Amino acid sequence: MTPRTGREDSARGDRAPDREESSLLISAARWWDPAENTTRDNARVLVRDGLIHHVGPGAAVPSGARRIDLGDRTLLPGLIDSHVHLTEAFPTSISDPVSAQTLAALPHLDSLLRNGFTTVRDMGGTLEDPLVVHLRDAVARRIVSGPRLLVAPHLISARGGHGDKTAAAVPHGAHEVGPLADGANEIERRVRADARAGADWIKFAATGGVTHPDDSPLRVTYSQLEMNTLVGTARDLDLPCAVHAFSDEGIRRAVRAGVRSVEHACLAASATLDMLRPHGVYLVPTMYAVSHFLAHLDDDAFWTHRDANERAKVARHAPTLRGHGQRVAGCTATIAYGTDAGVLPYRDNWREFPAMTTAGLTPLQALRSATVSAAELLRRPRLGRIAAGGVADLIAVPGDPLRDIDTMGGVDFVLQEGRVHVDPTDPPRRAHSVEPMRGDVQADDVLLAPAQLEPRPPRNPP
Repeated sequence: MTPRTGREDSARGDRAPDREESSLLISAARWWDPAENTTRDNARVLVRDGLIHHVGPGAAVPSGARRIDLGDRTLLPGLIDSHVHLTEAFPTSISDPVSAQTLAALPHLDSLLRNGFTTVRDMGGTLEDPLVVHLRDAVARRIVSGPRLLVAPHLISARGGHGDKTAAAVPHGAHEVGPLADGANEIERRVRADARAGADWIKFAATGGVTHPDDSPLRVTYSQLEMNTLVGTARDLDLPCAVHAFSDEGIRRAVRAGVRSVEHACLAASATLDMLRPHGVYLVPTMYAVSHFLAHLDDDAFWTHRDANERAKVARHAPTLRGHGQRVAGCTATIAYGTDAGVLPYRDNWREFPAMTTAGLTPLQALRSATVSAAELLRRPRLGRIAAGGVADLIAVPGDPLRDIDTMGGVDFVLQEGRVHVDPTDPPRRAHSVEPMRGDVQADDVLLAPAQLEPRPPRNPP
């Protein structure tokens, strides 16, 4: 079974600013492609039928093509966030019905897209219903607007591990809660169930974490044999694996098992991080999430609605957590951008960029992590570039992000597969885009007449 993508775009009905143009010429003062070390002047990109047709001067512009002049802005590829959570996110919890969680996810999709993230990878949750699969397909069919989604339906976990929410059951411990599997037979069955549900990725927890009151980030929750079984079963189904892992032994076992990406690694030693590249494993370090929790360690109001054990764990491991960014910046692993949005506010997912540069990565490295490196991780070679034949995902920011990475918080133009979602040059759209991280959605933003819906995505991509 290969990953499902279908028509990888979204829309908002027949509202003019979100229409898909058969031909579109976009110009700006500057542009940047991951193949370049600096921005280049005089951006000129011709888009046809959702793809980049030509970059630079000399293209024959079709009669009637729409022209968008973005002025003193830098044009970049659409961004990729490789680690988000769209379920069980504030203000909902695992106890809320699926319908409530679905409605709660819609403004989060909108926030991510307005931040310039045209593709995101959802790293699963504990709901039995594979909600993120439904969200992915709804975006692909243009029922709702949002980034294209690649999804892991669940965070597969050992009993007593990071995905075990049984303690939250009412009455206490009355039944098991979470996508739990122990031993080879249960693990194989769980992986195959996620594949049947339509998974693009398989995600599992190799260690505990911080945002769970009952586990430890130092605890390894699967044996080497169990991880080998999990990753091997997924490989047989042509599904890559991502692993939640905070500490050294869990990471080492997962790398030996053959995972494609390690998520977090916040307590890992430098030598462990340097294991990843020789094995072709990507690192998604979620650096802003770490700094976000550390910055609020002494803020009582921040922890009001969290379990006291979570705060205690952050405090206990704070000295090691504070060195996470420096260890990541100094390691040899290929870094893919990922934020853990959902654990932190979705509107803030752009802040991973300054978190990276504060830790010692260059703006160039940070931008590549959210474009070409993330596209390589996801095995989507037509994403993350401004090149002929690529998918027409483009964004723009005022200024030059290679000089000032904070400009990435000011995205004010978003094109996804040839469809304009945010356009500073279009007055009717201006009021909708002046606060690109606002995250509110009106009913007419997300509802389409049945005749306007895309067909269900095929099981296999073209």
